[in-house]
Amino acid sequence: MTPEQLGFNSQKLDRARQVLQRHVHTRTTPGAVGLVLRRAGIVTCWAVGHHTYQPNATPVQINTLYDLASVTKVIATTTLCMLFVDKNRLNLDAPVQFYVPSFTGKNKNRVTVRHLLAHCSGLPAHVHLYENQRATHDIDIRNAMLNAACQHPLIYEPGTDTVYSDLGFLTLGKILETIGGQRLDHLVKQHIFEPLKMNDTRYCPPPHLKHRIAPTEDGSDLRDHLVHGEVHDENTAAMGGIASHAGLFSTAHDLSKCLLAWLGTDTFPKRSIPQFTTRANIAPNSTWALGWDTVSPGASSSGRYFSEQSFGILGFTGTSVWGDPIRDLGVILLTNRVHPTRENNQIAHLRPEFHDAISEALIA
Repeated sequence: MTPEQLGFNSQKLDRARQVLQRHVHTRTTPGAVGLVLRRAGIVTCWAVGHHTYQPNATPVQINTLYDLASVTKVIATTTLCMLFVDKNRLNLDAPVQFYVPSFTGKNKNRVTVRHLLAHCSGLPAHVHLYENQRATHDIDIRNAMLNAACQHPLIYEPGTDTVYSDLGFLTLGKILETIGGQRLDHLVKQHIFEPLKMNDTRYCPPPHLKHRIAPTEDGSDLRDHLVHGEVHDENTAAMGGIASHAGLFSTAHDLSKCLLAWLGTDTFPKRSIPQFTTRANIAPNSTWALGWDTVSPGASSSGRYFSEQSFGILGFTGTSVWGDPIRDLGVILLTNRVHPTRENNQIAHLRPEFHDAISEALIA
């Protein structure tokens, strides 16, 4: 179908591509892939720029793989939570201790699965768990780090504040692995990626795909080389590349399959979707739903036009996914803005400009 048949003015829609090109030119990111979907169909997909700023760098293609960073939280962990809730395998209001008895400490008996998903559990945002593991001789480092995340003390009382927490999602990963009886990568492949035919979405991409992967940072606290084909997040890297808060690599087309399912195609159970995409309203002034964020008042990465019913997520490496069920609209933006360094924060301008250009092209 043409953009016009899906409710867009083609000429105005092209301004979104121009936004991407301008930000590549001003070095917000070496390259980007932007995808627009509407009414259960892909409207357009653009690939601009290159993998890096080096001379003769590989041009970005629509099938370029990007490190999703925290977009993993919704594509893998939140989606699996929703499916397990629908099958009555997971109770959102059960104490975390019901599933993970080692989740102990002051006030931790009051923390529920819902608190973890809504980022109001009391757990801190981020802890360099990998630093403690360097000094140990634990063979199963991944399990040791999961246990360390679960055993970390709370920094505020559950439900009284909101702190976007990697540790909360690591705890969710432990819960899902306990329920599912398998490691997370096997669970998401079985329950999400295979049913949706997301053949390009995976943890730990094999070496033969490296030429399709956009590199991320040139060195980090954990590594002294260009991070290319391995996960950028240090905790996930120390866990062998498989975690519930980061670690997935994917393409825009693959992500569109999952986003379409969240927007209400027949793939996911429709009765369970709204409770995950609607604001949880647990902690005061929080914009979080369950796993998904919603539109922030005043300044949102989704721009000025996405409805209050919209849901989205951002990834530190420069990725994002936004869906607006009112307008049946979805937008996926993949970049490697952390190349060559994470100190580049111009993505904060690119994201709303890109989404606004798309929204302004709507005619019906």
